[in-house]
Amino acid sequence: MTTLPRPTTELSADEARRIALRAQGFLGAPDRRSGVRGVLRHLGAVQLDTISVLARSHELVPYARLGAVGRRTVEDAYWKKDSEPPHAFEYWSHAACILPVEEWPHFAFRRRAYRDRPHWGHDLPDGVYEQVIKQLRAEGPLTATELGGAKRTSEWWDWSGTKVAVERALMHGEVVCVERRGWKRVYDLAERAIPQALLHDELDDTECLRRLVGLAGRALGVGTRADIADYHRLKAEQVDAVIAGSGLVPVTVEGWSKPAWADPAALETPPRGRHRTTLLSPFDSLVWERARTERIFGFTHRLEAYVPKAKRVHGYFAMPVLAGGRLVGRVDPAREGRTLVAKQVTLDGHKAVPAVAQALVEAAGWVDCTNVRVERVDAPELREALTLELARALA
Repeated sequence: MTTLPRPTTELSADEARRIALRAQGFLGAPDRRSGVRGVLRHLGAVQLDTISVLARSHELVPYARLGAVGRRTVEDAYWKKDSEPPHAFEYWSHAACILPVEEWPHFAFRRRAYRDRPHWGHDLPDGVYEQVIKQLRAEGPLTATELGGAKRTSEWWDWSGTKVAVERALMHGEVVCVERRGWKRVYDLAERAIPQALLHDELDDTECLRRLVGLAGRALGVGTRADIADYHRLKAEQVDAVIAGSGLVPVTVEGWSKPAWADPAALETPPRGRHRTTLLSPFDSLVWERARTERIFGFTHRLEAYVPKAKRVHGYFAMPVLAGGRLVGRVDPAREGRTLVAKQVTLDGHKAVPAVAQALVEAAGWVDCTNVRVERVDAPELREALTLELARALA
């Protein structure tokens, strides 16, 4: 059993919260010069998801930190275009994520694990894997449909042999996705798409894990072992094996029952600056881990998109509202023409009204809406105040 070094720093719960906010890009002036790519490099992973209400989650993440950055700008920042080198690739991290291309070597441990894993799930017909590789080599980047079909039937899970093969090749690292076209993955040979200096599996598993643990700790600012493991979906024992050499330092945090680790650079200067007021994607890395969100913000967060409608409490895609470094409410949004519809609003008291109104109006402008309509407020006595605040902000 590994003996953990004794913590040398004690943090209050408030200090830990502010360190986490700064590490995630919500406290202090945003780095607009490095833009969306800077956000991606800073976070190390931006989760993808098929749900699109205001926008897709990977668009909402830079918006939440930078403000109304153009949606086309966001897409162009992520995906490879024409002959330019890739800035990012898509792989399995916290979930399906966009990752900075510099992190390709760090996921060698996962590629090896997938290669060594017995075949599972979908059947792979003989010869199809080799045919997919041959076709990509001959024709260049292709979608699954262009490779010969994505599905056998209309069921989302019923992949064709071609789709099974190319997804397996992606997991193995022989194929890479550095672009999406109309939300479809565009596959290419890794040997052609990934810069030669990065195209290797030379790092052993221990070094891969050490680097990913260090990067996760810096992206979080401060976190428990579970927080750090969850960032790239590592196992607890994998974190334990490398954390002493990751560059993170042990700390204790007021009210946290588990040991914690922090980025030493985050401890050098007190976290100060302007707080961002914004709607957050439920898949934003600030809140994607429920236990951490409850521990830091006292906020119970759950995505209800896959919960039966009758059992939803806050709505299909309820987005937490961040203001003043706190989570002060939720908005379940929709769009009708050029109107942003707040189908359901949950407010943490009267003081949250101006912040929620500000977040709604800014989001409306970002998605080219000129009006905001509120349908339901969980506290009916606050509905009039929110309506008046919105009218002022839109005037």
